[in-house]
This record gives sequence, C-alpha cells and structure tokens, in this order.
Amino acid sequence: MVQRYRGRKQYPTINVLAACGFDLKFTYVLSGWEGSASDSRVLNSALENRIDRLEVPNGKYYLVDSGYQLRRGFLTPYRKTRYHLKEYGVLAPQNAREIFNHRHSSLRNAIERAFGVLKKRFAMLGSGNEPFYSVRTQADIVLAACILHNYLMGVDPDRELIEEVDRELLSSNESYGGYLSNSTSESREMEEFRDSLANA
Repeated sequence: MVQRYRGRKQYPTINVLAACGFDLKFTYVLSGWEGSASDSRVLNSALENRIDRLEVPNGKYYLVDSGYQLRRGFLTPYRKTRYHLKEYGVLAPQNAREIFNHRHSSLRNAIERAFGVLKKRFAMLGSGNEPFYSVRTQADIVLAACILHNYLMGVDPDRELIEEVDRELLSSNESYGGYLSNSTSESREMEEFRDSLANA
C-alpha cells in the first residue's frame, strides 16, 4: 500500500468529506482520498470535480470546522475562542464571538451525529481495525453505507440509536484540527459576513 494512505493510524486509511442536513441525511459524500490528505486539499478536489462537484447554493454556506479555511461558501468558527458545546456547560457565552461559536458548534454538530449514527449502523466503518479491502472497495463501501443510511433515516430513523450517539458526543472531548490562516479577499469577505452574523 502506498505510504500516503497511512494517516495517524499505522495502517492504510481513506479520507471522507461529507455534508449533511439537519435531518442527519448525507447530501454530499466524497470518499477515497488518502488518509494523510489535508481537509482543505480534499475540499478543493470536491469543488473542482467535474463529475460529482460539491455545489454551494448561491447565497448559502456550509458550516465547517477549523480544519478548513474561511472562504466563500464555507463558514468557520472564530479562532482562539471557546467552541465546543462541552466548554459552555459551566460558563455561558460571554460575548458575540462566543455566542457565534456556540451556535456554530450546535448546528455543525449535525455532521458528527450523522457520522456517529452511520458508524453505529455499519460497525465496520468505525471498528478501528485494519481494512483488508482495496482502497477503491473501501471508498465504495463508504458510499454504499451512506446511501443505505439515508434510506434508513427516511423509513426508520431509530431514535434510540440517535440518542445513544448524542450521549456519546456530549461526553466526548473531541477536538478538531488547528486553525488555518486566511488572507484572501474571499476570506476577508467571509470574515465580515461572520462578524455581521455574530453582532446580529
């Protein structure tokens, strides 16, 4: 196996970029990038893909974590400001930026919940064991699981499973990657937009 598929784990892994709605159904999935690929590199691939491009509806944006750059269509949290829901358990938000980050985290939590339910339904996706399928087959398994997940969320959401995932997310100390620097006019435009949302 090529070295680039070895991410933080000692065996080959793949990177999955996904978007979901608040109903926990996936609206976009790109599977198959090597595990060592950066989030921004995978996102750029999704935006440039001619066959299955990630489209950002005009005037809309995706909430993304700190592993991505602030850019048109992708709204990140504020840097060096409390973010995770668990951090607000004792002390409520104290200013506009903290309120923004708290609400951002609350809304963006949908993707964590969607992946949590997906991994519970299809245990092989979250087992942590070294895969014995080819990278292409692994990517196809992820896509098939996401399709089945969306179907099941429509006919049998399994509220107990969702509540179990919610409890696990609430008790976890999950942290996200470091913040990327932003210096483009696109990022400045989104900074102004983010500030206007926070101040509102």
